[in-house]
Amino acid sequence: MKFGLFYELQLPRPWTQDSERQLLHDALDELELADRLGYDIAWEVEHHFLEEYSHSSAPEVFLGAASQRTKNIRLGHGIVQLTTNHPARIAERISTLDLLSNGRVEFGMGEGSSVIELHPFGRAFRDKREIWEDAVRCITPMFADGPCEYHGEWFDFPMRNVLPKSHQKPHPPLWVACSQIDTIEMAARRGMGALGFQFVSGDTAVAWVNHYYNTYLTQLDLLADYKPNPNIALVSGFMCAPTDEEAIARAEGWTFFLFALQYYARKGAMADEGSSIKTGSVDLWNEYLAWKQSPAGQAAGKNKGLIGSPDTLRKRLHQWEHTHVDQVILLNQAGKTTHPDIMHSLELFAREVMPEFQAADVKHQEWKAGVLAGEIALDKIDITPYRSKNVAAPTQKPSARPDRNGSGPTGSPILQPVG
Repeated sequence: MKFGLFYELQLPRPWTQDSERQLLHDALDELELADRLGYDIAWEVEHHFLEEYSHSSAPEVFLGAASQRTKNIRLGHGIVQLTTNHPARIAERISTLDLLSNGRVEFGMGEGSSVIELHPFGRAFRDKREIWEDAVRCITPMFADGPCEYHGEWFDFPMRNVLPKSHQKPHPPLWVACSQIDTIEMAARRGMGALGFQFVSGDTAVAWVNHYYNTYLTQLDLLADYKPNPNIALVSGFMCAPTDEEAIARAEGWTFFLFALQYYARKGAMADEGSSIKTGSVDLWNEYLAWKQSPAGQAAGKNKGLIGSPDTLRKRLHQWEHTHVDQVILLNQAGKTTHPDIMHSLELFAREVMPEFQAADVKHQEWKAGVLAGEIALDKIDITPYRSKNVAAPTQKPSARPDRNGSGPTGSPILQPVG
């Protein structure tokens, strides 16, 4: 099992003139520490206009800075919005970051979560899956040596040599953001790593993993000529402290994350109905404090994720080993969780918990090789019960403009408790 870190760069109000600067520098200090401690991957999102929930609108800049302060930790785009960026500009940035980091980039790709983000860039929510697929077909040839051209429905690119070229050949590993079993299946068919931005139970994780690999082995359908990356990673709330009580007290940011995630998913999906969020009109932190006292907020408070003492986290991770998830992505920077608490949490977990599970990754890779070679057959689990789960945050109203395949917005997960 590998361990990633997940950064939204959350910044609840009230803000000061120095808040964003301090947030960025604290996050870089945390990644520098994580690198020294042996964490595997740092994932940074791309979001636009989502006040308080995410101030990470230029992940390529942040990860570029991180590349010069770290040596070993891999640097993941989790994700680049293919809908709001031109493919050539993305390829240029990914390759430059890969060169600066000496080949440590993981290239996660997504669609954007709502009309709040998409509409200012001239993209309709209803078109985002088609745009994403067209962008994948356009961008992946750009990493190859020599010029390329592409003429698709959404992108028309003349013969050009996109420079520079990435250090990793033929390109950095490809991932796609996933929020439901349908998008997990899509990731498998497209031969990409599944970045599961959902918080699921152990049984659900087994269903996701089995369905992912069974789909990958029997229904592989690449969008272009790229190197497949069979992997599945799942996000969990995270805080490690000497006692469970201390960890829970330090991790209130986790429930803010759950609230803010669904708030923007729900409000953003309703924007076309005249209920869009007016910029600067919402004090999300105060809305969160009120929601926290509601039945939904009380229920979300019971979602502990990987929050607890080293002994508690060790027991929970042992319960997860049988799921064969490739990577657990730890969400530590959320809400008003403090920088010192994050640093202490990273140190304690790395010292007392992480080494045991990283060492066991050798056995996991042997299991995975057997699955991919067809030597180990995975149970075919009925995924119907996993298509719709009760949420642990404000109820998400169906969008007036659903994805073409009927799933919800990628990157806007339905929340479930972590077992």
